[in-house]
Amino acid sequence: MSADPYFPDHLVAKGKEILLRLSARIESERPADLPALYVLTHAATEEFNALEGEFEAAGSEIETVARDDIGGAFWIVATAHGFADADHEELIGTREW
Repeated sequence: MSADPYFPDHLVAKGKEILLRLSARIESERPADLPALYVLTHAATEEFNALEGEFEAAGSEIETVARDDIGGAFWIVATAHGFADADHEELIGTREW
């Protein structure tokens, strides 16, 4: 997304911050299982839901390319923390985009 001018840089940066906070929370809270992981990923997804309005106000949106990128980033974070069996869709199950 950062290479595409359709997505405002400052909002892409906010998205990266959400993912970094998610990673830090997983590291510090060490969820014991997938349901506990999903609580954390759903909270981060809610942050992206709130960011959607900012994208729209800037003449952009979280559309297909962005959804794929964001979902992939959640998967990378989950697998980096040992949750390779996490369900791709459930990681971002509370998304509104």
